[in-house]
Amino acid sequence: MTIDESATIVSLLAARVAADAQRPAISFRRDGAWQTRTWSELADDARRTAAVLIALGVTPGDRVVQVSPNRYEWIVADLAIQLARAVHVPVHATLAGPQIAYQIIDSGARVALLAGTEQVAKLASCLELEGAAPLTTKFVSFDPCSRPLRSFRKSASQDELPHDEVPVELLADLTSQVDPAVARGIEAAAMRHAAPDDLATILYTSGTTGEPKGVMLSQRNLASNALATIEAFCQQSSDLRLAWLPLSHIFARTCDLYTSIAGGCQIALADSPELVTADCRELHPTLINGVPYFYEKVMRYLVDHQSADLPGALATAFGGRLRAACSGGAPLPDHVARFFNERGVFLAQGYGLTESSPVITLGTPAAMKIGTVGRAAPGVEVRISDEGEIVTRGPHVMLGYWNKPEATAEVLRDGWLCTGDLGELDAEGFLKITGRKKELIVTSAGKKIAPVHVEALLTADPLIQQVVVVGDRRNYLVALIIPNHEALAVELQRQGVHLGSTAELNTQADVLALYRRRIDQRLAGVSQYEQIGKFALLEKPLSIDRGELTLTLKLRRQAIAANHAEVIEGLYAARGQE
Repeated sequence: MTIDESATIVSLLAARVAADAQRPAISFRRDGAWQTRTWSELADDARRTAAVLIALGVTPGDRVVQVSPNRYEWIVADLAIQLARAVHVPVHATLAGPQIAYQIIDSGARVALLAGTEQVAKLASCLELEGAAPLTTKFVSFDPCSRPLRSFRKSASQDELPHDEVPVELLADLTSQVDPAVARGIEAAAMRHAAPDDLATILYTSGTTGEPKGVMLSQRNLASNALATIEAFCQQSSDLRLAWLPLSHIFARTCDLYTSIAGGCQIALADSPELVTADCRELHPTLINGVPYFYEKVMRYLVDHQSADLPGALATAFGGRLRAACSGGAPLPDHVARFFNERGVFLAQGYGLTESSPVITLGTPAAMKIGTVGRAAPGVEVRISDEGEIVTRGPHVMLGYWNKPEATAEVLRDGWLCTGDLGELDAEGFLKITGRKKELIVTSAGKKIAPVHVEALLTADPLIQQVVVVGDRRNYLVALIIPNHEALAVELQRQGVHLGSTAELNTQADVLALYRRRIDQRLAGVSQYEQIGKFALLEKPLSIDRGELTLTLKLRRQAIAANHAEVIEGLYAARGQE
């Protein structure tokens, strides 16, 4: 496939409908049964929703927020916003009310689309505005919702907060009033006027620092990256993609949704992350994207149930027809990649950022090397700076950060996007991630350590579920370890060790001795200054809700260090370090 940099999401959708109007486009479960929409039906729903947005006052360039988990209406709304030539601001449905309100207000949204009562309840008392100007955003819900919203305006004296009631309209009521001819006219206008450089979406990303920044991606960014991914990964029109990652994140949006539109394969929306493997056994997908934790969880389940090496067990877990799987969002441990590929299920990892739409590199069935994140996607340039930082250039690179020119200037330099990641390119063009530029640990002796490397070695152990390595400006490293308690229980029973409560196990001398041996074994091949001096076993896994993980399960090291400061200081005090 030739990558057309003049393509837009609008033109890709129109081409798909023209070629495959009556073929299945999307499947989703509703009222307990799987339902399917054709490309023609999907496009018609998108046209009518676009007409609703325009009737609500949306004009080209206006921002439209969407707060919803994955569902059919999410995809319809995304395409409708493109047809209205507006800017889609997808908000993660798991965010708290004040976080959602911030994105609505900061983006200046003309319309906010909400899934239903849960989102309305979150926003009920969070829309607080500076000054006297009333909230102009209009709110529409996919599901019936009788409760109105209230927006609060700070008074000059701060003595009281006047409020305005904001109605929430039902989308189905509005679409039922749309004239089909008007809807078709909106699509025709979009085909004439939508341009590759038009701002298509703003995605707020806090990354690992917690500071929200709105990444601005153009039509060219999105369309070209989807086309490049298809060309590299050899997607076929007969494929069935099972999508379960949140569409509000660019990984799923580009690599599941837009690749399906551009390449013409059917997409199925999983019921929930917890039911992915059940949906696989029912739908028999051929392609799936996921994060490392998902693949590791499948691996550990098979190992724990002593079925990992049964012929076909891994393939059966994914429905038996899986042709290829891709991992992204965080580093894929080498032992997980080997586990899958040695058992006949192709699994490679890709690499990218929200700022790069997202794909920069990816492993493919034709070119994959475990321990790397693949080669540059078609049309994408990658090099390593003098400081060891990965930088990239091409049609995938964002326009900048919304209303943050200084932050934009920090990462966009002479057309190159500075990723903040450290890496190496081998002679064959495969990229290896060696760490985060801002996450490098510099010990008190001046030694520079990439914690992600040490963490990857440790999580290769089946007894270790998660680990965080700490040690900046200290004279040795310490580790916070979340045990795999199921595997630990099996191992302790095998050794004849008495099983206590989780809290007791985490401080039990023979358990600590077991983990000491495992740590030393896993780190036998690294330098002395990369060894773990002390460690602690934590009871609870790291959590998105506590701010310790991003939505793509990357570590937020500052939050983890703050939440476990007492434990960390205790580890250093144990060896006499202040």
